[in-house]
Amino acid sequence: MSIIKSKNLVHEYIRRDEEGNVESIQVALDNVNLNVEPGQFISILGHNGSGKSTFAKHINALLTPSEGTLIVDGMNTSDDEYTFAVRQTAGMVFQNPDNQIIASVVDEDVAFGPENIGVPTEEIIQRVEKSLKMVGMYKYKSHSPNKLSGGQKQRVAIAGVMAMEPKCIILDEPTAMLDPDGRKDVLQAVHTLNKEKGITVILITHYMEEVVDSDYVFVMEKGKVFMEGKPREIFKDVKLLKEHSLDVPQVTQLAYELREAGVPLPECVLTRQELIDGLKAAKASGFVPNLSAFVEMQAAKEVSNAIDISGAKDKVLILDHVSYKYSPGTAYEVKALDDVSLSIKEGEFIGIIGHTGSGKSTLVQHLNGLIKSTDGVIYYRGQDIYDKDYDIKDLRTQVGMVFQYPEHQLFETTVFKDVQFGPKNQGLDEKEQIKRAYEALGLVGLPEEFYLASPFELSGGQKRRAAIAGVIAMKPAVIILDEPTAGLDPKGRDDILGMITEMHRKRGDTVILVSHSMEDVANYVDRIIVMDAGKPAFDGTPKQVFAHYKELEAMGLAAPQVTYVMNDLIKEGMAVDAGATTVEEAKASILKAFK
Repeated sequence: MSIIKSKNLVHEYIRRDEEGNVESIQVALDNVNLNVEPGQFISILGHNGSGKSTFAKHINALLTPSEGTLIVDGMNTSDDEYTFAVRQTAGMVFQNPDNQIIASVVDEDVAFGPENIGVPTEEIIQRVEKSLKMVGMYKYKSHSPNKLSGGQKQRVAIAGVMAMEPKCIILDEPTAMLDPDGRKDVLQAVHTLNKEKGITVILITHYMEEVVDSDYVFVMEKGKVFMEGKPREIFKDVKLLKEHSLDVPQVTQLAYELREAGVPLPECVLTRQELIDGLKAAKASGFVPNLSAFVEMQAAKEVSNAIDISGAKDKVLILDHVSYKYSPGTAYEVKALDDVSLSIKEGEFIGIIGHTGSGKSTLVQHLNGLIKSTDGVIYYRGQDIYDKDYDIKDLRTQVGMVFQYPEHQLFETTVFKDVQFGPKNQGLDEKEQIKRAYEALGLVGLPEEFYLASPFELSGGQKRRAAIAGVIAMKPAVIILDEPTAGLDPKGRDDILGMITEMHRKRGDTVILVSHSMEDVANYVDRIIVMDAGKPAFDGTPKQVFAHYKELEAMGLAAPQVTYVMNDLIKEGMAVDAGATTVEEAKASILKAFK
């Protein structure tokens, strides 16, 4: 018998005015028919707004159907008498663990769920211990959750659901905010629970690599299931997925592009080992590619991608022996930055990476004076920003910050007013304010139909565009973006990063991108600063930095998938570029090695 079965499931979000009249109806789920068998590991894909999270909330009875039925372990979620039992059967882990961690000590937090459903005290103690051991967090049982990293918090959230002993766990983008190490830990814990305990897992994700080991995949669009099958069946149609705002694992993309270039590889490659084996077989067969058209295409691409920063070599920001402590002089003192000295030049596109707690966000918040260093000095265009006569308000219009959660910096009644606020705050006249707001909204590609809408009615990707427009309307010399693509679908991610890159080319701004995605950093930036234990561990081009992939792994980071592929190929005797960090670089190097 299916543990989850939806039949013609419909969900409508109804918006009403102050008198209770219906203003609009949005169909989020449109006749969804879907079955999940006990013990399966299921992944659900889809772009932002496709209905994935709405469906997940139905499984946990947080929402009930507008039409149709959803049965969980034989219980109809529309029947109020089953609500409590449904939530015991299907536990939910949200994207942000801070939204479901409530206690001040880890073991108390894990105990909260079982206590709530009336489990006897002795049994709660056993369940908490067992759950924490399952997710590898038992040694932290007496810690405060506030002192844990993002990945550790997420594992505690999973343990809290596990302690309720559900038959099914639903994870709604559980790794969106995590560094590579945290992502790996959380997925490992979930796969262990699935394999060893037979717990049904439903994973909603935008990371295609996380889907490869699933038993079955459902792809949603406009509230419907438009594709379903095993991972290999789903990822074989690369073009179709891209057309629907999705992506494939990087190794699958590389194999697909090599196949398009004539390399005799299997139809759908999902893992590094499959690609290595396929390339070895192609080499043994004596395959030689036709490189002439490819070389011409590469040369044209390099010319079009060239960014002219000649003459823009002045140092815009200098950090001179900067240190920072949180809660100095208390038992909770933490050294977040440790004697950091570095300089940032005009017109650079810089990526900052590091594990959770490495000091990335603390570092960038120093650059526009949101945090004042405990020791050391910061110079903006040669001026000490800590000088008593320095205008810190003016600095914040010159060094603009787009935060990780854009909804935290959107506040006006309309998008246009929100974007206009920065220039207004700079004391510009109304004509100039309006001109800059139009320019900025045009640059970020937000359609005019949204200009007079409330910013809180926008999708995640649209909110990010509005937040970025609000910063660039002030015409800052430096733009800092803290995880601007977290939680976005692949097309939304590429749109935002492509827009930032295009803006950087046109305007020559200095851009600083903080990211947990090694692939994004490799694809877009010119220079990477790796933070570890509050100080820069590496500083160089993507090729230079990702050459140290083993050291990066020891810091809780990783390299792009293709970097590992290239190093695997070198071990197999192929003369490829170990420093390739993008699909394009890897493809070019592999084709040349065949030649």
